[in-house]
Amino acid sequence: MPADPAQSAVDLGWMAQALRLAERARVEDDEVPVGAVLVAADGTLLAEGWNRNITEHDPSAHAEIVAMRKAGQALGNHRLLGATLYVTLEPCAMCAMAMVHARIARVVYAASDPKTGAAGSVFDLIADPRHNHRVAVEGGVLAEEASSMLTNYFRAKRAKA
Repeated sequence: MPADPAQSAVDLGWMAQALRLAERARVEDDEVPVGAVLVAADGTLLAEGWNRNITEHDPSAHAEIVAMRKAGQALGNHRLLGATLYVTLEPCAMCAMAMVHARIARVVYAASDPKTGAAGSVFDLIADPRHNHRVAVEGGVLAEEASSMLTNYFRAKRAKA
């Protein structure tokens, strides 16, 4: 958590919203429950997204990408300068690099991804010093809630199989 208690409270609020979106992914679309919220530097909501790759037959429709696409369209710009992305699962390599290219200022994630995490768990693409842009990373915000949601989703899927 950040040292600033006010920022911690803000992070918890936006992550709670991302968890609600993750639940929508599961309930409405039977998708892996991952949600994302993109917030402007001034604290206003830019866009939201949840996993849509199965529903849309689009391997790139991860929650983060969905939110960044919506924000880019709304702003009329592919650069999302100063924005913070809240996501319930550590970004994969595709999403991490999209954040670098979009010039996201900060990513805050809940649960670490021990298989494909690219923000420090398996890979650390975001922090690679060869990039011309740096994205600040904060992990573990409401991690238990997000991990539980993911675990329960996959257990239910295996039970049906």
